[in-house]
Parts: sequence; structure tokens; C-alpha cells
Amino acid sequence: MPVVMARDLEETASSSEDEEVVSQEDHPCIMWTGGCRRIPVLVFHAEAILTKDNNIRVIGERYHLSYKIVRTDSRLVRSILTAHGFHEVHPSSTDYNLMWTGSHLKPFLLRTLSEAQKVNHFPRSYELTRKDRLYKNIIRMQHTHGFKAFHILPQTFLLPAEYAEFCNSYSKDRGPWIVKPVASSRGRGVYLINNPNQISLEENILVSRYISNPLLIDDFKFDLRLYVLVTSYDPLVIYLYEEGLARFATVRYDQGAKNIRNQFMHLTNYSVNKKSGDYVSCDDPEVEDYGNKWSMSAMLRYLKQEGRDTTALMAHVEDLIIKTIISAELAIATACKTFVPHRSSCFELYGFDVLIDSTLKPWLLEVNLSPSLACDAPLDLKIKASMISDMFTVVGFVCQDPAQRASTRPIYPTFESSRRNPFQKPQVTLTQFLPSVTSRGSCMPT
Repeated sequence: MPVVMARDLEETASSSEDEEVVSQEDHPCIMWTGGCRRIPVLVFHAEAILTKDNNIRVIGERYHLSYKIVRTDSRLVRSILTAHGFHEVHPSSTDYNLMWTGSHLKPFLLRTLSEAQKVNHFPRSYELTRKDRLYKNIIRMQHTHGFKAFHILPQTFLLPAEYAEFCNSYSKDRGPWIVKPVASSRGRGVYLINNPNQISLEENILVSRYISNPLLIDDFKFDLRLYVLVTSYDPLVIYLYEEGLARFATVRYDQGAKNIRNQFMHLTNYSVNKKSGDYVSCDDPEVEDYGNKWSMSAMLRYLKQEGRDTTALMAHVEDLIIKTIISAELAIATACKTFVPHRSSCFELYGFDVLIDSTLKPWLLEVNLSPSLACDAPLDLKIKASMISDMFTVVGFVCQDPAQRASTRPIYPTFESSRRNPFQKPQVTLTQFLPSVTSRGSCMPT
């Protein structure tokens, strides 16, 4: 799109709507949609946080776009919004276009959302992000549609309720096993065991069969952090961001029992390994395959050079993501119908953690609510700033002053833009892998 506007926006503030369309039609931060393509929707540009370009800020400022951040501290989100002319309002204000929060909203707050307001969580997303709920949802799908169709989690037990079943399984295969609290993140409380006597049953925990044949690069274990955007649960619309992170352990992998307590060998969480004296960071954002954090695309290039079928791998990863989300789809969609007055009000960015084994089978480790947007290295900023900017563009903020609640314009735009969309809809339909569910048709647009 041309960067130069046909006419300065400030000079057209009092002009007619027709003149306003002409003046903004070529602006890099506007795409036109809706009936007769007359609804302006904001386009975000990651480079704005570095360039501080006033031409990018002017649209948000003209429409008095605003946001509030509640129960979290996301400097990256704040920087991107500010660079696009949004201003921050007090957490108690009701005049905002976006509420970015670190936790779920209460139902009474969801019910008050206007058509132009958006919040970054769906109600009941914990059906995916709490480990015990995720486990139960996937087990239910295995019972309904067959174990093989939903074999995306390692064998898992919820303790203490399923302690007897776990001991029975352990007697047949002694492990190792990995123990995780049901509602923690960042590797907190996670440890390996090779005997049930090593488990504390004072709180609910999950114990899963440890994947002892992980795919290794230079003898190091790693996992993938994938960014998945859901813009609607009815109909279900899922986007997988084109880039992610490969996160490496800091000690070379050894399956020997003597190393079972070495977190730096077995856990791939950045929050764990950054504390290791062997952690290697990279200060060059253009170098994506050095140190303990790579870009996903660099990892895929490495595997392809090794003769691995990366196309098939990513198809299996997409399959895993879709199956995971549809396991909780009904519960979340029902909550949306109950509590959310406008279907465009909510969106959600999930952080999927996936481990790949030596046969190139992906395994779901967990789904993160509010995945970390911290930028501790230049590669973090490069990937996450672009991802957040593209997410906001896909979500679609109608250029509307939040104080002007009564709007006669249609609010559900169809986003038609020639701009490349790096949040890709996985090209998999529900009927391709779940033929017993046909009444709803396709889960994913093709």
C-alpha cells in the first residue's frame, strides 16, 4: 500500500464521510471492509515501535482509540498500541477499544462489552489451559472418537483420583514419569520420578509418561512454542502464526537414571534454563539458529537439511492444534453464548508447547493462557512484535471512538486485504480427521 496519504487527515477532520473515505483510502494503517467497503479497520505495523512514525499514529489519535491493561504488565502490547495512536485509560474506565488482561473476566463484565470493544480472553479458556481440564477434555474425545484419533498426549493420570490406575500402569512400565501441578506454568513444580513413592499426593497433580526418545539437535532436547490465535468459537476459527520459538535445554540429553533430577537436561522451559550457567543467549536478531533459543523456521531448516520431512511434521502439528482446541470447543462456545453479547468481542492468543520425538511425532505438553511476551533477547522482540501486530490486524479494530457507543455501522467486518496474513488458517477440515462429526460441517475454513 502507498505510504503517502491523499490528503492530510487533520485537514479533513470536519469534512463529509465521502471526503473522509478519499483522504484515508491509501493510508498504510487502514483497510476498508464491510458493506461497500466503507468501514475503516486498523492495520498494525511492528516496525512502528522503532520508527515512532507520526503517520502511523495519526489514525488511532484521530479516532481516540484507547486501551486498558488489567492484572498484567505487557510492555510489548503497550508499546505497539501506543505506536499506533492508542492512549491508555484507567483500569476502571469503560471507554476503551481493547482490554488486555492477564486473567479471565467475570461474567458481569463480559455482558457489558459493546460491539466495538474487545478483550483478549474467551470465557472458560481454562478448559484448555488448566492441565487437568485439558487432560479430561482430550480423554473424553478419545472415548468418543477413538483413542488413535486423539492420541496427542502422553499417557497421563490425574492424582490422587487415579492413583491406583497409575500404579497398575507403572508396574508394567516403570518409567520414567513426569509430574506436573495442574495449574502452574514456567516449569514450576515439575519433576521426574521413577517410583510412585517419590510423588507427593497433597494436591492435585498430573503424572505423565515421560517421552524418553525426544528429537535432539546437537544432542540437546528442545520443544516448540507455537502461537495460536482463535477469533471465534462459533464458528470455530483458528490461526497458526507462521513463526515460533524452539527452546533448548542447557545440558546434553542422557537417558540414564542418574540424571533424572537434572532439570536443565529434561525441561525445556526458558524460565528454567535461563538460570543455568550454561545458558547461551544471542544478541543478533538476524541470527536465528544460535544459543538456547532458535526461531522455529531455523529449526525446520536444520531438520530439512538433515533429510527430515518437515512438511509432514507441520501438518501433524496443525492436526494436533485443531484437535486440542475442538476438545474444549463446546464448553467455551456455550460460555460465549451465555455471557458474551457480541460474537466479535473476544479473541485469544494461546501458547502451545509441543515436543517432537525421534519419529517426528508431535506431543502436546500444555496450552498456555497469556503466553509470555517478554523480550529478553532480540529474537524475542523480532518474532513477538510482528506476531502481536499481525494478531491485532487479524482481530480487526474498527476505527471508532469508544466514547461513541451508539453506532449504526455494521460491526462484523469481513477482513479483505491484499496484505499478507502470517496468521495462517490450518488447511485441515474437521471431516478429514473426524468423519463421525458431520452435522457442523467444516471446523476450519479452507
